[in-house]
Amino acid sequence: MKNFMGEVAVLLSYPKNLIFVILRLVLAYGFASPALLKINYLQETIVWFESISIPLPKLATYLVSGIESIGIVLLILGLFTRYISILLSCVMLGAIFFVHAPNGFFVADSGIEIPFYYLLFLIIFATHGAGKYSLDRVLFKDKCDE
Repeated sequence: MKNFMGEVAVLLSYPKNLIFVILRLVLAYGFASPALLKINYLQETIVWFESISIPLPKLATYLVSGIESIGIVLLILGLFTRYISILLSCVMLGAIFFVHAPNGFFVADSGIEIPFYYLLFLIIFATHGAGKYSLDRVLFKDKCDE
C-alpha cells in the first residue's frame, strides 16, 4: 500500500505546474473586466468608492485599478507572482469587506463567494510561487515545490 500511495503522489505531481498556469490565466481573466470598468470609468468609480465609504476614494480607485491592471499582465507572465498576489489579495480583502460582505456568501446575492475564491488562489500563489512554467522560474530561479 505504501508503494501504491507513493506512485499516486508522483502521478498527481505531474500536472501541478500546468494547473498553476491555468489558474494564473483564469485569475487574470477574472480581473480583466473589473479592471477595465474601473479604468474606463475612473470618475464614476471614485464616486462609487466614496458612496460605499472606502477611505480616500480617489487614491483607492487609482491604486486598485493600477494593481488590477498590472496584476493581469504579471499573472499571465508568471512574473513577480508572489508580490502581485499579495497586492491583489489586499484588493480582494477590500472587495470582500467593502462591497460583498453585506450581501452574504453566495454569488447569486452578490456575496463574497467569488472574491473569497480568488483570495484563496492568490494565497496559494503568494506562498508557492507561479510554478515551473513562469518567468519567475526563468529569471529568478524561483524554486517552487516542483
